[in-house]
Formats: sequence, structure tokens, C-alpha cells
Amino acid sequence: MSIRPADPSSIVRLSIGGKKFSTTVDTLTQREPDSMLAAMFSGRHVVCQDAEKGFVFVDRDGKHFRHILNWLRDGVIPTLSDADYSELLREAEYYQLLGLIDGIHSVVTKKREGDKDELDSELTRTDIIKCIQSEKVRFRGVNLSGLDLSKLDLSYVDFSYACLKSVFFSRANLQCAKFRDVDAEGSIFHNATLRECEFTGANLRGALLAGTNLQSANLQDACLIDCSFCGADLRSAHLQTADLTNANLEGANLEGANLKGAKLSNANLRGANLQRAYLRHVDLRETHLEGAKLDGANLLGAIR
Repeated sequence: MSIRPADPSSIVRLSIGGKKFSTTVDTLTQREPDSMLAAMFSGRHVVCQDAEKGFVFVDRDGKHFRHILNWLRDGVIPTLSDADYSELLREAEYYQLLGLIDGIHSVVTKKREGDKDELDSELTRTDIIKCIQSEKVRFRGVNLSGLDLSKLDLSYVDFSYACLKSVFFSRANLQCAKFRDVDAEGSIFHNATLRECEFTGANLRGALLAGTNLQSANLQDACLIDCSFCGADLRSAHLQTADLTNANLEGANLEGANLKGAKLSNANLRGANLQRAYLRHVDLRETHLEGAKLDGANLLGAIR
């Protein structure tokens, strides 16, 4: 059965991966009005409801959905372990809850500031700000793990060979920056400008790149396993032989992108724009392509 919710006080019954939740349209739409949940229940879209039990099913793990609902109700970040924060962050990214993403990062950053371990950065955010006043900036091979570099103008900076694990680059301007062979596992780039960046050979496993501008970026040979590119702009990007296993590219724009030799096992390309993309001889048997635009794509020899 299809419904079109409208009344803010209406009760909504959700089944998240089989776990049952009840809330209101108001809760789902007010705090994060630009989120996927707000869009679903804004009244602008029809959602499918189980005719017998009245639940709207969402195919996600429901483990942390109570934290998401509590955030939407109260704006409070829960106290969790690092592993659980990582899982909650991935769910927040899926539902496009940008306020929750920023809140989680703020909590995790403060926690890390109190922990002194072998991954401590060699520089601080203040050091970075002072350095980028120079004409040519290089942080080649430097350990910057865990730093908050959000909203900074880091265009043309050379980070090649650096350790950038769990760095927060959200909304930063990184146009034409160099990330060759960096270790940026778990870093957060959501809504950052990465146009024409070089990520050749980089390790970006588990990184969050939702909403980024990666137009004409070079990601050749990069490890992009478990990365999220939801809604990212990857037009004319170079993804030759990149490993995109389990990557989430739902709704991404890959028009004219080169994916020759890329690994796309269990990659989510639902609703993605792959018009004029180069997919020759790519194995697409385990790739989710429902609703993807493939007009003009080069699929010669692709395995489907």
C-alpha cells in the first residue's frame, strides 16, 4: 500500500531491517529538513507501507536507529564506543543527517584530544592554518591523523604519502590538492571540494565522501572499499583499476567517468548517472544498478 504523509502529528511506523520503531512525521522532518527521512515523509513523495501491519520498511541495520530518532527528537549525541560511533556515522551518512555527522565528529575529536597515542598528529589545526598562508604548502609524509581541517582553504596543498587517518575535511576547499599514496582510512570529506585532486594509489577505505565535488579527480588504483560517495559529483573522474568493493555510490554523478578495470563487487550504484561512462570489460554481475542511467555508456565486453 502507498501513502503520502502530510499531517506533522501523524504516527509513522518504521521497520529498519526488521527492527520496529514508531515516531511522528514532525520528528522525521523538523531537525534535519534536508535529510532523506525528511524527504520521504514531507508529503512530496509516496512511500510504500505494509498493507497488513502498517510499517514502512527501510533496508538498513536497525541497531543504531534509536540513536538517530533521539537525535531528531532532542538533538543529543549519544555516548558510545569508537566502533559504535563509526557505525552510527555510516548510518547518519546514509540518511543524510548532516547535523548528526558534524555532532559525532565534534564528540570524537574532543575525545581524541584527551587521548595520547601513537597516532597523534605531528601538527595542530593552528599549525596548518599558519602554514597555508605560504604560497606553496607541502605536508608530504607528515602524520596529521585525527585533525579537524574542516572548512579550510587547502587548495593545491600537497599531502602526498601523509598519514591522514580519520582526518575531518568536511566542507574544506581541496581543489587540485595532491593525495598520492596517502593513508586516509576513515577520513571524512563530506561536502568538500575535491575537484581535480590526485588520489592515485591512496587508501581511502571507509572514508565518507558524500556530497563531494570530485569532478575530473584522479582516483586511479585507489582503495575505495566501503567508501560512501552518495550524491557525489564524479563527472569525468578517473577510476581506472580502483577498488570500489562495497562502495556506496547511490545517486552519484559519474557521467563520463572512466571505470576501466575497476572492481565493483557489491557496489551500490542505484540511481547513479553513468551516462557516457567507460565500463568496458568491467564485471557488473554483483553491482547494484537499479535505476542507474546508462545512456551512451561504453559497456563493450562488460559482464552483466
